[in-house]
Amino acid sequence: MKQLKLFFAVALMAVSMSANAQETTDGKDYKPFPHMFIGVQGGGQTTFTNYDQLKLITPTASVYFGGWFTPVVGARLHVNGIWNKGGFEGFDADKNALDFKYDYKYVTTDVDLLLNLCTLFGKKDYYPVNVYLIGGVGLNYSWDNDDAYAHRDVMPLAWKDDRLNHNGRIGAMLDINLAKHWSLNLEVDANSLSDRYNSKIADKDDWSVTAQLGLTYKFGFKKNKNTSVPSVASVGNYNDGKNAETIAAEPVYATRIDTTWYDDVTYKDVAGEEKLEKNIYYGIRESGLANPQAEIDAIAEFVKNHKDCKVTVTGYADKGTGNPSINMKYSKERADKATKGLIAAGVPASIITTSAKGDTVQPFADNDKNRVVITVATGKGTQKEKVVTKKFRTKEVRYQVK
Repeated sequence: MKQLKLFFAVALMAVSMSANAQETTDGKDYKPFPHMFIGVQGGGQTTFTNYDQLKLITPTASVYFGGWFTPVVGARLHVNGIWNKGGFEGFDADKNALDFKYDYKYVTTDVDLLLNLCTLFGKKDYYPVNVYLIGGVGLNYSWDNDDAYAHRDVMPLAWKDDRLNHNGRIGAMLDINLAKHWSLNLEVDANSLSDRYNSKIADKDDWSVTAQLGLTYKFGFKKNKNTSVPSVASVGNYNDGKNAETIAAEPVYATRIDTTWYDDVTYKDVAGEEKLEKNIYYGIRESGLANPQAEIDAIAEFVKNHKDCKVTVTGYADKGTGNPSINMKYSKERADKATKGLIAAGVPASIITTSAKGDTVQPFADNDKNRVVITVATGKGTQKEKVVTKKFRTKEVRYQVK
């Protein structure tokens, strides 16, 4: 654990130095720090167990989440697993040579402190390539050690039940920025675990080494409000007397007033003549009102809602049946009874004009439709008239002139 103590001592020194670091954004529209990150890794690992290490290399994978609080100091939660191997080389009770490997599984969860050595010892707070020093502590959970436990006659310390071990970590990462939100990394870590993790006793911690490639997604950047390039006037001449006109000037903005015309639509009430016509049809030789109530009520409602109304009621008979004398009789009876129906519905008799045409007038080409009373109501009503007015609105627009 001496390595971890040294790491945290360096970390405290880095925190104090980074607190006084001057922020340099190099014209970016965002501040590189602070920000959060999440990522995945994949690679290989081996555990040291007095065996040929090349034969014990297994694949491994990790996920992590954290943040950089300053250009120098960050932290993360790191989860790594899942396959592991151990090996045994020796003799059984009968002096027979034994050489075998055994598999088991693990998951390690660590809280890591990250130190950016480039920004710690450099002059800027952002570099495209960085080297991180990593130190952390956590827990290792291991299980499925059946292969080793089956050889407990030669490995009496092989464990069967699931085990929970401490884990101390020290490592390094090379991180390459690909874009604002993405970076690629190579990380190598040494992990210190409880003795007997590899089913053997060495009176000291067991060690495993992981090497992984990873991809990191960075997010949560703050906007940088000071990204303009210095103007010629403010910079002056520099760079061994070169003309300052080679330096880009600050953008120049102006404002204008844009006008947009549109139609404002409203409606007003205007008086106008309106008309309603209703037809009441009859069967042959009929003059009684069969079921004209809907037509009668419609005329009465019209008169109620209009002014200066006049109502004409005209009776007709078809020319294809009867004779002129009988047809005149039917047409008059039909008109009179329609008029009485209107009066009963509330239409004043003074505004009703009643007449009979017999079969002298045929309003319809279809013979049977001429057995009819045509009722027409006219009057003054209120209508909605559309009024369109041209109006405009203005908006102040800011634009770049150079």
